Amino acid sequence: MKMKKTDSPEVSFLKLMERLRKAGLSTGKIVQPDTDEPEPLEELHERIRKILGIFGNLDKKVGKMIYFIMYDIENNKVRNYIAKYLTRKGCTRVQKSIFIANTERKLYDEIQGTLKKVQDMYDNRDSIFFVPVSVDEIRAMKIIGQSIDFDLVTGSKNTLFF
Repeated sequence: MKMKKTDSPEVSFLKLMERLRKAGLSTGKIVQPDTDEPEPLEELHERIRKILGIFGNLDKKVGKMIYFIMYDIENNKVRNYIAKYLTRKGCTRVQKSIFIANTERKLYDEIQGTLKKVQDMYDNRDSIFFVPVSVDEIRAMKIIGQSIDFDLVTGSKNTLFF
């Protein structure tokens, strides 16, 4: 009988990363080329829809903070695990190595602490940035490319009809 994924106990993210380190990640460079394919990035319109969902509730969510998480991680396996971890924690992927989140400060601290522990597990030259931003800065954000007029989408342009 095949076990369902939910039948096995869930391994914590840190334990999973520790197993990866013990399997040979401690050198910082993997001898064998990593064949793991990264998860495909959602279509731009879907990413914008999710970002707009965050924007739509900015004034209503007291006690939450908005922040970007950006990383430069050499190892594909570690990078993929971190991307999946951030998605599970409710972060929205904006680009391949950039996430945005609107969470309680406690979750921000938890994510930052967990990724710090992962960073300390193995020899690397990786970097992870946590950049808090204000509501005004988010509303002033512009997107260039893919024929998207973000001002029009967010409603931040004022139009007068006579």
